[in-house]
Amino acid sequence: MTREEAYKEIEEVSGLVPTFLKLPPDNTLELEWKLMKAVQFDEGPIPNKYRELIGLGIAATSKCRYCTLFHTEIAKLRGATGQEIEDAVHYAKSSAGWSAYLNGMQIPYEEFKKEIEQAAAFVRAKMAKQEAA
Repeated sequence: MTREEAYKEIEEVSGLVPTFLKLPPDNTLELEWKLMKAVQFDEGPIPNKYRELIGLGIAATSKCRYCTLFHTEIAKLRGATGQEIEDAVHYAKSSAGWSAYLNGMQIPYEEFKKEIEQAAAFVRAKMAKQEAA
């Protein structure tokens, strides 16, 4: 795929060729565009709206304002509501906060793993009881 062909395809998808997609060199532009389409736009096992909400949570946690804007806007295009966007960001904040706390307090990983597995087994058994009833 030539640069011109890639630009034509990009413009068909977004109405323009964003500056950031003009930056990759000729020998990687096609690969970058194909990867972006596959990951960001093509349908996959996780519906696109939810993939964008995941992307937004990652972007918010990594504090990338470019990615935060990108994923917020694409999530909206995919039907995400303001409440869903806030929930994804709040979830990311909570997860990042607990990660910082657990790592900072140096909780023994094997102990943590054992407790999580124990809690998951308890919940599974409880769910199985409810399904059987």
